[in-house]
Amino acid sequence: MSMQQQIQEKISNAIACKHLNVINESHMHSKGTDSHFKVIVVSEEFLGKRLLQRHRQINEILKEELANHIHALAIHTYTPDEYTEHDGEAPASPNCLGGSKLD
Repeated sequence: MSMQQQIQEKISNAIACKHLNVINESHMHSKGTDSHFKVIVVSEEFLGKRLLQRHRQINEILKEELANHIHALAIHTYTPDEYTEHDGEAPASPNCLGGSKLD
């Protein structure tokens, strides 16, 4: 199973997602390893949660991958209404400045 599929599966098993998109952005950054990803997660579970709480939830779900395989993870979490307000778009990821312990 690819890292992208693993991320997708772990998040979808842990959160009731209305929308989930896992984008492999490694081609923009790394030297042939799948280590840069963007996740867009839309769930009603985020209602009443601050952004930091949402990100901590994703980080907890992916803690093993973050510790051992992922160099960069852009996390975009929305309630369904927030996602609609953003026209179904998430910001572009910044350029990687290197420094990966995985390289």
